[in-house]
Amino acid sequence: MTTLDRCPWCGDDPLYVAYHDEEWGKPVHDDLKHFECLTLESAQAGLSWITILRKRENYRSAYSDFDVHTVAGFTEDDIERLMQNSGIVRNRRKIEASINNAQRFLDIQKEFGSFDAYIWSFVDGEPIINQWETIDEIPATTELSTRLSKDLKKRGFKFLGPTTVYAHLQATGLVNDHLMSCHARGI
Repeated sequence: MTTLDRCPWCGDDPLYVAYHDEEWGKPVHDDLKHFECLTLESAQAGLSWITILRKRENYRSAYSDFDVHTVAGFTEDDIERLMQNSGIVRNRRKIEASINNAQRFLDIQKEFGSFDAYIWSFVDGEPIINQWETIDEIPATTELSTRLSKDLKKRGFKFLGPTTVYAHLQATGLVNDHLMSCHARGI
């Protein structure tokens, strides 16, 4: 049996390995997936990504499969329901931010036709393909993530600073940060 070379951050946890091999870095052009990723990455702030991956199915259930229209209409009763859900991160500010961000997401869809059109305009429609040899070379933020974060903040988004935005760019394939030796680099 051949062992595949992977980016070391995913370790050997089967859930993390599957995420690395099947999702991370693949270009996303689906607004539902963008909204899911933004919501989860915002929830992850200050926590490990594996913690959020382990809660993802609970989030899908609690957040109506990330239907942005439904989440944008969540009320105070929904916030209280979510605060009682032990399957997600029960941080009121993050929960409130997710509802706010759904509303802002809809604003961007209205203005640009889709969130996808908006976000991919920041990279002129083409992924940035980096040439990292080691994990230590990969930055936590870039000029691009700072610029995008500022634009999102100006549009009213919350809990989406430059580090979280860079994680979104990586996860959704706008930036390919798979190491040069990684088998998933060419996806």
